[in-house]
Amino acid sequence: MATVKGSVWEIGVEDIVAAGLPPEEARRFHSRLRGAVGKEPRLGAESEAWRAVVDTGLLRPDHPHPLHQLVYYSVYSTWDRALRGPPPYWFPSLSQSKYTNLGKLMEHHGPKILGSSYHDPLTSFALFQKFSALHPEVYWSIMIKELSVVFQSAPTSILDTSDNSNASGTWFPGAVLNIAECCIQPVDFQKKTDESAAILWRNEGFDDFPINYLSLKDLRNQVMSVASALEKIFMKGDAIAIDMPMTCTAVIIYLAIILAGCIVVSIADSFTSNEIAKRMEVAKARGIFTQVFVTRFSAMTSFFEEKERFHFTDHSRVAKSTPCIAIVVPALGDDVGVQLRDHDMPWKDFLLSAASFPSIQCDYLPVYQSGDRVTNILFSSGTTGEPKAIPWTQISPIRCAADSWAHIDIRPGDICCWPTNLGWVMGPILLYSCFLNGATMALYHGSPLGRGFGKFVQDASVTMLGTVPSLVKYWKSSKCMERLDWSNIRVFASTGEASDIDDDLWLSSCNFYKPIIECCGGTELASSYIQGSLLQPQAFAAFSSPSISTGLVIIDERGIPYPDDQPCVGEVGLFPVYMGATNRLLNADHKKVYFDGMPTYKMSTLRRHGDIIQRTVGNYYVVLGRADDTMNLGGIKTSSVEIERICNKADENVMETAAVSVRSRTGGPEQLVVLAVLRNGSANCHPDFLKAKFQKAIQNHLNPLFKVSFVKVVPEFPRTPSNKLLRRVLRDQLQQEHFTFGKL
Repeated sequence: MATVKGSVWEIGVEDIVAAGLPPEEARRFHSRLRGAVGKEPRLGAESEAWRAVVDTGLLRPDHPHPLHQLVYYSVYSTWDRALRGPPPYWFPSLSQSKYTNLGKLMEHHGPKILGSSYHDPLTSFALFQKFSALHPEVYWSIMIKELSVVFQSAPTSILDTSDNSNASGTWFPGAVLNIAECCIQPVDFQKKTDESAAILWRNEGFDDFPINYLSLKDLRNQVMSVASALEKIFMKGDAIAIDMPMTCTAVIIYLAIILAGCIVVSIADSFTSNEIAKRMEVAKARGIFTQVFVTRFSAMTSFFEEKERFHFTDHSRVAKSTPCIAIVVPALGDDVGVQLRDHDMPWKDFLLSAASFPSIQCDYLPVYQSGDRVTNILFSSGTTGEPKAIPWTQISPIRCAADSWAHIDIRPGDICCWPTNLGWVMGPILLYSCFLNGATMALYHGSPLGRGFGKFVQDASVTMLGTVPSLVKYWKSSKCMERLDWSNIRVFASTGEASDIDDDLWLSSCNFYKPIIECCGGTELASSYIQGSLLQPQAFAAFSSPSISTGLVIIDERGIPYPDDQPCVGEVGLFPVYMGATNRLLNADHKKVYFDGMPTYKMSTLRRHGDIIQRTVGNYYVVLGRADDTMNLGGIKTSSVEIERICNKADENVMETAAVSVRSRTGGPEQLVVLAVLRNGSANCHPDFLKAKFQKAIQNHLNPLFKVSFVKVVPEFPRTPSNKLLRRVLRDQLQQEHFTFGKL
């Protein structure tokens, strides 16, 4: 970390040399810095000074990070966040705002909707957002025309709220379509033709080879061939799981399942056999697609034979989890290379079962269904320890694609890359955000942790790079992305967990401080409820607005909403009429989970999301944690109960455990802390010994990606009069003890 000065005007040549520049270059930099910010200090001009630094391009991606730290933190050293909110690092221009997706829509429709109150996309953004939340049917009647959504039977209206049992409303009632077909057809107004690039990809280890290319026509033919093969084995409406890394083949399978009128069951590729079995059973899946080997972390990992990153066993992960048919895809070539069960099928044999394979043209008639038919079952952990099965309908993809259109500004011709997985909500969100907006999806078949991924971003000319904060932290610390050219990126995006200010500073600096659109939402919403926007100044590790058409309030401990725009901290409550949100769960009481116990606001019961958020001065938002006991580890939501159940059995000396997550003062990802109460006579059981035991148990029985950061032995846990464990008290105590992870 660079030594921060009292202001940017106090930075001297010697400070710049200490930050990593040679003396002669440091003198030139100092001269240009003074020219940008002015020679004399100006009180209260921090944001103007930083904007001048960015606009002149003074700080370059090839400059050492300590230099970026020196300038940014010195510029804002006197900035009082309590009085002024988070300091902005990116500023929209009026001229450029009118070329964004949402800016163009506002310029065209704003005067009609808002009348004389409309001025321009920047001045009127907050007013337009509020209007869209209060009159969502008006916004969505406009928005639907911006996506490549084609109805076979048009909806009778945009929104029907007559069904009192459906608090979110019935959206596009009467509509008949196939949302997968909408992804693979040419679209004139998006200039998406059969020759357009649908997917770009590269395999790890082939980093100096040309980028692979799949045209829209080739994608459509392959999706239709797989859909045709599916009909030979499955019936319309069958649930079929995908347990694969997010490869080109996985995307084809996902679209084909929906094209054939079946339901995708999303299972993350990191899950153990027990976790796969739970999801297969809940979804009543009839089959599963899996991959034999996946290259991750420089090791060949077998999905089908249970050769995991951290341990090896002799049994098949998928075979152990389900008796259903498994269709097994090789990572490279045609041979799966392992012994399959008698009723399983290699990918090659599966494709040959399609009458059209391997013909160049496949004419397959999609299965058209009502908009409310389920197309995808995803899972999100609750506080009970059981994963919630969340059904997405054909309407859910419209929501996530529209959010990406409005907030991340994904446009036709964009090349979008976001390391993720179809087992998590970001996988389907990325897929639909690309294909319904006329953009190209860029997939790296391998680990995003190494330089090979960054080179792929460079070589594929990626224009939108999505990230997870833990990934950014690794890139920054490992310096693996140095000297790469990411100049084609015009916008970053981040989701999955809380961002760290300095990590965001590093990421944005990789291309002359392009904006990072922070996104926070949920699987059950098919979207983010708060996000950044290219029509507002952006601050690191903060959200600038509720998403378009989302209404929310922040409620205090008594359930009373704070006044709009007042700085406050409390639980977020969402307006119940929410386009794209689920109205049922497959294995839980939807009303109990999302509505029971929530206060009413303007005659309607608010929808629960569970986040504790802060609204700052300046109307930025910061997520502080969960109101319940769900935690977010590496972008994966899990519950304390799940972790405790496993840790309680990890060692005979342990009587009980409590799992909580905490963050450092500067923000950043949540870190897992396990507190343990030991049995009598076990006082000498060392925390490091328990940490190793807990880590191994969690990897074997829950998720190999979860990392225990710290273990603390305590005499007892705080409890309520009814003996419920007070994890929030434990979490607060840990935060007050000033734990700084990495120095525990």
